[in-house]
Amino acid sequence: MILPNWRIQEAGLSGKLGKQLSIRHMRDGRTFVLTRPDFSNRIFSKEQLTHQSRFQQATAYARAASKTNPLYAELAKGTPKNAYNLALSDWFSPPVIREVSRQSGCIRVNAIDNVQVAKVHITILDKHGQTLQQGEAAQVNHAWWEFETSAPIETKVIVEGFDLAGNCTRHEA
Repeated sequence: MILPNWRIQEAGLSGKLGKQLSIRHMRDGRTFVLTRPDFSNRIFSKEQLTHQSRFQQATAYARAASKTNPLYAELAKGTPKNAYNLALSDWFSPPVIREVSRQSGCIRVNAIDNVQVAKVHITILDKHGQTLQQGEAAQVNHAWWEFETSAPIETKVIVEGFDLAGNCTRHEA
């Protein structure tokens, strides 16, 4: 007998059996029967509540992005993850700026992300903190971005890398 709170998956069942068991069907075909945890007397710390709030924001992003951004579905093909899992992971993982190098007339940035770096923004400041030049760098291959500039070498460069989830990493050189 299938109870109303059960869902039939491709090759199995998932759901709850009363207040004692949970049945989980995984994408790889495995099915788990687990005792349900009891959180009725649990008091969460401030850090746990903060994390729960961040996780709620992440799931809201992942729900929408997994349906509207085809890149997540494309990257999930052939893996045990789905588009939602990748979008959720992307929300929690900001880009990493590995290297910023200056060559004559060009600033090169090596930036990576677990899904994709969406854009790299460059701001060039003089010694007084005034903006001399700013704009978007152009992606030249998977991890490298370039920004053409006529600013002198002794200026301050601020590099900001953004991913699809809107996370930003800032690096000053």
